[in-house]
Amino acid sequence: MAASTAKDGMSGAQTAKSPKKAKVQVDESELLTVPDGWKEPAFTREDNPRGLLEESSFATLFPKYREAYLKECWPLVEKALGDLHIKASLDLIEGSVTVSTTKKTFDPYAILKARDLIKLLARSVPFEQAVRILQDDVACDIIKIGTMVRNRERFVKRRQRLIGPKGSTLKALELLTNCYVMVQGNTVSALGPYNGLKEVRKVVMDTMKNIHPIYNIKTLMIKQELSKDPDLRMQNWERFLPRFRHKNLSKRKEPKKKSVKKEYTPFPPPQPESKVDQELASGEFFLRESVKRRKKMGEIKVKQAEALTKKQEERNKAFIPPKEKPLMKTAKAPTEGKLDIAAIKEKVKKAKTKKLGAPPVIPPPPTSSTTDKKKKKTKDKG
Repeated sequence: MAASTAKDGMSGAQTAKSPKKAKVQVDESELLTVPDGWKEPAFTREDNPRGLLEESSFATLFPKYREAYLKECWPLVEKALGDLHIKASLDLIEGSVTVSTTKKTFDPYAILKARDLIKLLARSVPFEQAVRILQDDVACDIIKIGTMVRNRERFVKRRQRLIGPKGSTLKALELLTNCYVMVQGNTVSALGPYNGLKEVRKVVMDTMKNIHPIYNIKTLMIKQELSKDPDLRMQNWERFLPRFRHKNLSKRKEPKKKSVKKEYTPFPPPQPESKVDQELASGEFFLRESVKRRKKMGEIKVKQAEALTKKQEERNKAFIPPKEKPLMKTAKAPTEGKLDIAAIKEKVKKAKTKKLGAPPVIPPPPTSSTTDKKKKKTKDKG
């Protein structure tokens, strides 16, 4: 009885603990969602009052054409890094930029931001955009695209496809991802929030793999619209996103005449028969010379006769008349009713009196003088 009561007590304790676990799970799911407008507090000197133990430094090389721009904007770079207590030096002889921490540096991550800043400046990113990397919510990504395509012409075409006509594709990508994108040489430099950098890298890699950027831009536009709806935020978006099928248009052309390989045999091909062997097989070898000549002449005459007949046929082709097309069958006149010959004669007379293109001529009425004369003549006769 005691054991059963103990078991009941344990089960009751477990049931009492289970709602707490459920509450913890709910709290964890709530913690995963970041509230709108929340920002991480800035790192200050109070968080690390003693500073750094060791000095860290990074250096990078820059091309010759960036020398003039770096000389021009270098005071601004020193001022921006001076706020974070980081020392920067420009070596024009070696063509390198170096950043290093000082005793006053308190933020351990500031040196990494300074390293990214000099990298971006070396990759032709303007200072106004590159200085944004010093903010906490901004990161950068330098994507190397030079080794992704072997053929140089194909590489240039795909890189131009990423930029688009007058930079329209690149501008659309920047608006959708809230990132600054710079295509320079064999690299693509991107600067912006972390989520946007992931999308930029995906679009760039797909473009270099011969997938047009317009497909990814279309999906990004749909995702942006779906994220505005609070009901759809926690749902799966696969049903809304478009599915593009990959069409392989470049099919290899097959030759018209396919050469079929013969089966391999270790034995050499049979030796061709000589004329003597052929004559022995047919029995001509044992004939006299006069008979052989007659036979040859007969064969030649037969060939000549065949050639003559062929030539004659070709010449006669020009004199063979072409086949005429059959004329259209005329409608037969109805034979049931009898023809009215008198009516036809009247029509013919009318047609003779009519002139082509002129109105029909009406005969003038008889004058009074002619009628009087006719009357007198009739009276005299009477």
